[in-house]
Amino acid sequence: MLVVLVHVHVKPECVDAFRLATIENARCSRQEPGVARFDVLQQHDDTTRFVLVEGYRTPEAPAVHKATAHYLSWRDAVAPMMAELRVSVKCMDVSV
Repeated sequence: MLVVLVHVHVKPECVDAFRLATIENARCSRQEPGVARFDVLQQHDDTTRFVLVEGYRTPEAPAVHKATAHYLSWRDAVAPMMAELRVSVKCMDVSV
């Protein structure tokens, strides 16, 4: 499984709107066949920081995800909410 950690820093005035939009994107993403998990985490001591934990079943699944209507809508909606560019880290699950 490919796991992508997406680190996002949101403008303080956009936290609630970002959280709602991202939870909806996660809900839709979990219905994709190639998505094993899609979690939205908000940092406890700095609520402007989020981590998206995206688990994909195949190496091709992230590209399929990024072509979906819900992802494209989310991407465009949250772009102006970002305090800085989001950062993605790709990881391999070595625990299995």
